Amino acid sequence: MTVLPQSVRALPGRYVITLRPENEQPTGDWLFAVRGPEGLTVVHPADPHRSADTTGSAQETWVPLYSGDTAHGQDVPGMLAALLTPLATGGVPVFVASTHDADLILVPGSRLDLAVQLLRAAGHRVAEAGAQHRSPTRSN
Repeated sequence: MTVLPQSVRALPGRYVITLRPENEQPTGDWLFAVRGPEGLTVVHPADPHRSADTTGSAQETWVPLYSGDTAHGQDVPGMLAALLTPLATGGVPVFVASTHDADLILVPGSRLDLAVQLLRAAGHRVAEAGAQHRSPTRSN
């Protein structure tokens, strides 16, 4: 299977991942929320004035990489795997959510430079946060 190089871009800001009770609704600003058997996972902007999450552990911040600038149908196999494989090979942890048109791949902020380097080495184009981009178009 041959996968074409993709264009991804870092979205601005840093985010944290929190687990909330199953019956809770996301509040405030959030990038995405996913409800599973273990509860509600919410990815929301990091609070620069807060150094710990609700469990008291050090707050890990994540940077989202958005793959929506490479338009493709939902039936195209391997698009997400093509992005995750170089990251996994390079030892970069990820947290992923998919939308109708794209994938959001969160990487630890402390590993962003490595993630960008690995994706570029695999042939993908990576734009920095705030870079100009075009809206994806779909041809189905």
